[in-house]
Amino acid sequence: MSETESTAGRMSRRGFIGAGAALGAGLCMPSWSWAGTQSVAGIGGTTPPWLAWDDEADPVVAALIDSGEVPAVNALLRGWTRNGQALPPGLPAYLHQFIERARQLPAWADTSQLKLAVEFNKKRGTYLGVAYGFVSGMMSTVIPHEARAVYYSKGGADMKRRISRTAKFGYDIGSLGGFHDPNGEMIVTSVKTRLAHAGVRHLLPQSPHWRGDADQPKPISQRDILVTWHSLPTSVMRSLRKWGVKVPAAEADAFLHSWQIAAHMLGVRDEYIPATWAAADAQAPEILDPVLAPTPEGVKLAQMLLDLAAEVDGGAFSRPLLESLTRYFLGDQIAGWLDIPRHPGQDQMLAVAWPYFVRMKEAGLYIPGSNSFYWAFDEILRQGAMWYLGEGQPLNIEIPYFNNPNYS
Repeated sequence: MSETESTAGRMSRRGFIGAGAALGAGLCMPSWSWAGTQSVAGIGGTTPPWLAWDDEADPVVAALIDSGEVPAVNALLRGWTRNGQALPPGLPAYLHQFIERARQLPAWADTSQLKLAVEFNKKRGTYLGVAYGFVSGMMSTVIPHEARAVYYSKGGADMKRRISRTAKFGYDIGSLGGFHDPNGEMIVTSVKTRLAHAGVRHLLPQSPHWRGDADQPKPISQRDILVTWHSLPTSVMRSLRKWGVKVPAAEADAFLHSWQIAAHMLGVRDEYIPATWAAADAQAPEILDPVLAPTPEGVKLAQMLLDLAAEVDGGAFSRPLLESLTRYFLGDQIAGWLDIPRHPGQDQMLAVAWPYFVRMKEAGLYIPGSNSFYWAFDEILRQGAMWYLGEGQPLNIEIPYFNNPNYS
């Protein structure tokens, strides 16, 4: 029996108990026909991703929360920021051992691909920033499992802080250091995010508010992570194609590779991670597109995000402009779900202006030195946004140890 099949077997009893509960409530279970041969593992297991969570991280973090050690652990881990940095002394031994395993890149990681991904990010940082914010970020509010998990967990009580941690993930994966440089921060960011997810999985089932709408035994299943994953690289690449951006195949593959590693480092099984863009494009219609829907929690989160975005850079972007951007990038249906008003004239003007801006910027790539100039300009914007979101303090992703106190 393979390791994948063994793991699937261990998960099956608990998973199918959750499936039975969902079916008993009259809820429809999703389908899973995507072939595991399209994954980076080249094989598929027997467990669909909505019946799998994180067998390694979950018991570690549950033990931390139940023992009351989380505040002390968070304080210790604040100083651990760089890929090549040793872990701080004083961590519980079982946590230290888990992190040392979790921080290792997969055997299939390709440093040359990661370096090429940097070139992709340097050329198109502006598009990525917009896509991460207005495509992926706002899309998260119409992913019901994600919207409810955010709203009722600790992050929902302080959306500025919650978004700053999400922004750090997007910033670090696109930074010059990324995963491959000892001075980069993406390995650390991924491991800390994985620990935070495990904390939410342990805590949210204790929330009566979350349980009232839940159709799963606990949140952030492997399917949920895949849904969010597709809202990022897959949706970004869809947007670039829509905008007429012609990305060289090698750079597109390198960009995908950086996100494949991100999925692995978040604890997603290799059997679920698409190996190619064709595999990702085959999986997304099954895993992402069918789940998009409005929820009361998502509508409230969308309004919070728009208010927060309007504050960034001293209010350089008005709320109506941000609403027009959201409508243009996500379409009328999602804008309607989120109660985003129309702005006649402005909506149409933006629909004409954005493709023109993209064409002009793409033409500028042929000017010698433009890549470095674009990167420097975009980096100023990114650093400014990160400084504002972090209120001038270093951003640290931490393990939660309580849910949203407004819904306790």
